Amino acid sequence: MKIEQIYTGCLSEAAYYIESEGESLIIDPLREVEPYIEKAKENNTKIKYILETHFHADFVSGHVELAKKTGAVIVFGPHAKTEFKFKQVEDGEILSVGKIKIKAIHTPGHTIESTCYLLIDEKGKERALFSGDTLFIGDVGRPDLAVKTNLTKEDLAGLLFDSLRNKILPLKNDIIVYPAHGAGSACGKNISKETFDLLGNQKQTNYALNKNLKKEEFIKEVLQGILPPPQYFPKNVELNKTIAKKTIEQIIISGAKPLTIKEFDNEVKKGALILDVRHQKDFVKGFIPGSWFIGIDGGFAPWVGTLIKDIKQKIVIVCPEGREEEVVTRLARVGYDNSVGFLKGSFLSWEKTGRKVDVITQETAEELEEKNKKGINILDVRKSSEYNLGHIESVNNKPLDDLFNHYKEIDKEKKYHIHCAGGYRSVIYISILKSKGYKNLIDVIGGYAAIKRTKIPKTEIFCSNTKN
Repeated sequence: MKIEQIYTGCLSEAAYYIESEGESLIIDPLREVEPYIEKAKENNTKIKYILETHFHADFVSGHVELAKKTGAVIVFGPHAKTEFKFKQVEDGEILSVGKIKIKAIHTPGHTIESTCYLLIDEKGKERALFSGDTLFIGDVGRPDLAVKTNLTKEDLAGLLFDSLRNKILPLKNDIIVYPAHGAGSACGKNISKETFDLLGNQKQTNYALNKNLKKEEFIKEVLQGILPPPQYFPKNVELNKTIAKKTIEQIIISGAKPLTIKEFDNEVKKGALILDVRHQKDFVKGFIPGSWFIGIDGGFAPWVGTLIKDIKQKIVIVCPEGREEEVVTRLARVGYDNSVGFLKGSFLSWEKTGRKVDVITQETAEELEEKNKKGINILDVRKSSEYNLGHIESVNNKPLDDLFNHYKEIDKEKKYHIHCAGGYRSVIYISILKSKGYKNLIDVIGGYAAIKRTKIPKTEIFCSNTKN
């Protein structure tokens, strides 16, 4: 028997490869399925099942394509409805893979169809629980992502409480919990950076498994402080219920196509969004006017999904040479399939033509400190939870997540000094505002991490560990 966690950091997502006696299964696969197929070939196994713990909201799964290429059976829990064929397992149903067994445990709450899978080894011992978004390490899945259902978030939170109490808590302490996400995922509030743990440890440390917590207390706690889900979440849920019109290979061929400057210009004139994914240190020094910055080396896919409202938006890419296919793949992971190409030669080819270039003005935290003594406008674009832990006194919080609901409140005639936690999000924020005609914007290098080292008056509870 072999269990392998396949973790994708930019999505904080864990898929799983499990094998026994020449048969294997995949749990919660990403959209690009070739790595799973290659892994099965390397281990001389046949993929028998593709288990989905639920309809994912934060990424597009590869279950349909993987089933088509391997003949494996797609499995969902009770109440799942799709436009493709799949096996619906009932609560307690057993699947066999080689000499191991997989027991489906229906655990509604995060979503109505959410199902955990309990692995029982060759000797009949319960070894591992693949808990999806029902149970994370240190947290549980948010219960407010129901799509097209009459259930309220309070209803789902109540169901989640029952699932945890009646289905998870009775399991043995030495079972290893393998969740679908780690720290950084928007599917939970306070997920641990650890990506697996013993269930016994979680019973002692995870608030959601506290036996003394009453149902009404649990509902209040699990819903407290949840921000609205990113706008792409329900769109990804629907994509995961359907058959994609294009394969990932087709998306890469059309999306990672080199464009001359003339072709690039023509696509922009037709409405394509310029997405510049270089490092922020390079972007601020020079970029094509109108570009949006979302760096490939930061929280790329989640920020794309949060900020580009139209999932069908055509996109042209400016990126470091050699990373074009990576960018297109990571766009497709969250359902953005309409990249139409990348600028051949990257930004340097544009710069060489002598065409107009834009820049972002920057200042150090020490320069901000001097200016702050005279009274200036500062915007903190971190999440409200970060802001509440510590911020510059009398400074407004305008989270990047909520930019399109508040940016019109920002006066185009005034100058603003903008910071996030470390310098990634502030550049995204400024790039989008500049694309909308704002000019008097200054980025604070190093963000709040650098500001904390100055004597600028602050209101603080304790340090935030957020870096981006």
